[in-house]
Amino acid sequence: MPKIEVCLTPALLNLYAIEHSIVVVIDILRATSSITYGIENGAAAIIPVMNVEDCLNYADMGCLLAAERNGEVVKGYDFGNSPFSYTADKVAGKTIVLTTTNGTKAMRMAQERAHQVIVGSFLNLTSVSNYLKKENKDVLLLCAGWKDNFNLEDTLFAGAVVQQLRNDFAVADDSSVAALDMYQLAKGDLRAYLKKSSHSHRLIKLNIEEDVQFCLKTDVCKTIPVLEGEKLVALFN
Repeated sequence: MPKIEVCLTPALLNLYAIEHSIVVVIDILRATSSITYGIENGAAAIIPVMNVEDCLNYADMGCLLAAERNGEVVKGYDFGNSPFSYTADKVAGKTIVLTTTNGTKAMRMAQERAHQVIVGSFLNLTSVSNYLKKENKDVLLLCAGWKDNFNLEDTLFAGAVVQQLRNDFAVADDSSVAALDMYQLAKGDLRAYLKKSSHSHRLIKLNIEEDVQFCLKTDVCKTIPVLEGEKLVALFN
């Protein structure tokens, strides 16, 4: 039986053997939600990069440049990581170069060692869970957290995946148990539970409650973004 583990922050990633694992990168508010929505809406690819300056390497290649730091769009870029910037009329057929405070860093870190890196969000929860069951490989749920610290929202999504997979996977660590317990406590009203989270407080100050509400919707999308080389593209399975 394959195992499922939860890494609560990228700062702990070096503790996990992931060479044969599918790593699901989770950054619910808002990077992995926006990436999932963008690929669902026909974006040709999304290129995650570590630093704002890295976006500029693509400035003359016809790409849309998206940069977010501390929840806000970086001045001079096309947009940040609001899911409403990734609607079909804005991204269909386009390649977007994206850097965010937490999520894109976690993707690149995982890619260095993982068997495969995919993107998870509440928007594609069931698709991700079904894919992991089908592949029958070890799974690491990598929470992007906030600047290498633990956060609630990513851990809640990890718990939602553990709930869907626990009958087919060995729950291999206490962080998976904790994530599952948190999700079962919060699932009746995720938004109410997350009102006590630090990142929720940051985002409220930015007046983007609509983003938060959207990112907590379940199964809006069927697409699973997968990291192939430098690009996130739609996984066809």
